[in-house]
Amino acid sequence: MRATAVVLQQPERLALSSLELTPPNDNDVVVDIDFSGISTGTERLLWSGRMPTFPGMGYPLVPGYESVGHVTHAGANTKHTVGEQVFVPGARCFGEVRGLFGGASSRVVVPDARVVSIDESLGEHGVLLALAATAYHAVASKRERIVPPDLIVGHGVLGRLLARMTVIAGFAPPTVWERNTNRVSGALDYTVTDPAHDERRDYRAIYDVSGDSSILDTLIGRLAPGGEVVLAGFYTDPLTFAFPPAFMREAQIRAAAEWQKPDLLAVKELVETGRLSLDGLITHREDAGNAERAYRTAFNDDTCLKMVLDWRAAA
Repeated sequence: MRATAVVLQQPERLALSSLELTPPNDNDVVVDIDFSGISTGTERLLWSGRMPTFPGMGYPLVPGYESVGHVTHAGANTKHTVGEQVFVPGARCFGEVRGLFGGASSRVVVPDARVVSIDESLGEHGVLLALAATAYHAVASKRERIVPPDLIVGHGVLGRLLARMTVIAGFAPPTVWERNTNRVSGALDYTVTDPAHDERRDYRAIYDVSGDSSILDTLIGRLAPGGEVVLAGFYTDPLTFAFPPAFMREAQIRAAAEWQKPDLLAVKELVETGRLSLDGLITHREDAGNAERAYRTAFNDDTCLKMVLDWRAAA
């Protein structure tokens, strides 16, 4: 069994390749992918070669962890059935080609426990569930006391989802900072402003999704005493801050970890019951055959919030 997949052969060198897939066992499902999203965070780092080293890192690799498709084969021990639409957070079924994260492929073999059934009506919007789960995890971790954001830094997809979740949870609408004029529009019941126009210095909880490793001093200077900065982006460079301002405010700094399956199930329910809207977040689409153009657009066009690859015509 073979599939057509996006293969990053080395930084900034991408190709569509036909790959032999690992045969499924009784605990696996085979999913024919309809849509996959391109992450402008972690996948940009894989594309540029700036992803920090961790176990399994290396080239060539198949990227992607935001995929939606239909089950075409279900092993004897699986709970999913042929024909179900599922969300797939990546796969490792490409032999010697690494799956980091392995979702940008026309077909995948994946353990049944990793996929989640989603409503057929979601279609391409299902690719957004990973970012929604990331946002949910940041505000709903198992800590005793979570303060919802009253300031969010960055109005990309993750920032928008954080803001929407804050509003639907019944908290006061947050302020969102965004300097890029192409990304100011699209707010739903919250305010987006340039930080230069915001003089407030008593934020209780600032959630940063910018990925800017140099931003801590700025954010700490905007905290109320005892306030918290939540690092919800992905940072490639060391983060540092001046101690005296943090000391004077008794600032707290928290890193939000990777989402877990309960987070995914929670946002799936929010979306499927109509409480959380995913509208207006997918701005660009390309046939998978134009993958290289799609990746360059996703990483270089600041009007692109989320690029989706359409695999339905792939061999």
